[in-house]
Amino acid sequence: MDFKGRNVLITGGGNGIGAATAKKFAGYGANVIVTDLDGAAADSVAKEIVGSGGIALGLKLDITKIEDWNDAATKIHAAYGKVNVVFNNAYLKIVKPAHLTSVEEWDKQIDVNFGGIHKSVITFIQDLQDTNGAMVNTASVHAHFGFLGSGVYAATKGGIVSLSNQLAVEYGPKVRVNAVLPGPIMTRVWDTATDKNFDEAIRGNAMHRMGLPEEVGEAVCFLASDKASFISGASLLVDGGFSAQKDLSAT
Repeated sequence: MDFKGRNVLITGGGNGIGAATAKKFAGYGANVIVTDLDGAAADSVAKEIVGSGGIALGLKLDITKIEDWNDAATKIHAAYGKVNVVFNNAYLKIVKPAHLTSVEEWDKQIDVNFGGIHKSVITFIQDLQDTNGAMVNTASVHAHFGFLGSGVYAATKGGIVSLSNQLAVEYGPKVRVNAVLPGPIMTRVWDTATDKNFDEAIRGNAMHRMGLPEEVGEAVCFLASDKASFISGASLLVDGGFSAQKDLSAT
């Protein structure tokens, strides 16, 4: 895959899937704009890319604030020009049953997980149209399956799949829009997991192991690349066969 001369914007790029994907894009020659609510984390990833010979810029971005998006656009356009690829990856997950989730917590998850994509469209859809670009949105296997305590998070991930389909129709043929649906991936959210959590996650997919952020990153790069030139409105599962294995008691 070749992204030389292309500008790739990544949200939630300070760690996990976002950081791994930023490094993958950089390895394929892209100019990578790493954004995160934690500006220091975004800068750290960008500096690591530059230190490895790549081109990157780190920016603090609160995806719930349109003024932050506008400020990011100004800086990106000044540094690199128009954006070719947007990878909406930032998210918020509060694990609680629906009846114990406050209205504020409910609204915040929707604003981050769902509203952030809307603001990215407002800000960068013209760039993507002008460059025949691509958008990839991080959903989750939660979009298709119920998990205890994941009520609003799962609902937003299902909404991302639906929104990605709608955006693909709305802005094709100039812009391709797809969703990537990770399963159990080894990110920092597993730092506090118990052995039982790991056993259940591993048993619950056909590969019998956790996925790596880099494996999701490769899938994102593919969906954004010319190799996926006739793929739009798709939802790509990167879950080690979790969705194929319905019997979680299987070994």
